[in-house]
Amino acid sequence: MSDPGPVSTLFRHIETLHGDRPWGSFLDAGTGRKSLEWIVTLPTERWAALTAAGNMKRTLEASLGGAFRPQDRLLLGNWQDESLFAHEVFDVVLMDYLIGAVEGFTPYWQDRLFHRVRPHVGGRLYITAVEPYVPYAPRTESERLVWEIGRLRDACMLLAGERPYREFPVDWVLRHLGQAGFRIVDVRHFPIRYRAKFVNGQLDMCLRRLPHLPDPDLAQALRGQVEALRAAALPVADSKAGLKAGADYVIAAEPLDDAHWRRPPPAQETARDDT
Repeated sequence: MSDPGPVSTLFRHIETLHGDRPWGSFLDAGTGRKSLEWIVTLPTERWAALTAAGNMKRTLEASLGGAFRPQDRLLLGNWQDESLFAHEVFDVVLMDYLIGAVEGFTPYWQDRLFHRVRPHVGGRLYITAVEPYVPYAPRTESERLVWEIGRLRDACMLLAGERPYREFPVDWVLRHLGQAGFRIVDVRHFPIRYRAKFVNGQLDMCLRRLPHLPDPDLAQALRGQVEALRAAALPVADSKAGLKAGADYVIAAEPLDDAHWRRPPPAQETARDDT
């Protein structure tokens, strides 16, 4: 098993919020390397982790398989599958950057996600996410560089036939948590200072998409834009101040009792006649 490295500030904050409560049974509702590396260090009775990406499942099995206990499960699936975790309730449920990632697998379904997960939350729901930054005009030079990186990344993904992630602001999440039968326990923002790892990671993501573009001239032009933006952003990212832009947030919520909440029926499809 590889060294999990330092625990993120967001996960440390969740540990503080959780206090002396037992971790018990734990569901990672949209797992990734960072979240599962953290979860395997917690004193849980058992955990289950779900991913919709087969390559992620294989990566986690290869890197963390030695930390799995007989009672732990790493599953491949999608929350649209109503049979997933049927009749199971977990003491703790984590959505680590899941809301934005849903767009890449089941677009326009984010408003159903909290309703779908609600019956499986027995104690605490923890949500981590980043405030959207691509759709909004930047105010500072650092914000402009991060904004341009995000726009270029999303453009390359779209041109390569992929769906970029779509982040949601904290106000939207809080509103939909209330509609899904949760009460809010705590909300906190964490300002971000992006470093070279972010710059290179996002721009390298662009480069990996360029061979899939049908127009080689466009791909070459975008490659030039990627490297020009890298040259502009790295000196700022490597400075003491870093690329200060935007914020992550952590939400802690608990389910209302069933007397105050009823799960809504599944969304119905209605035929449309345009004739």
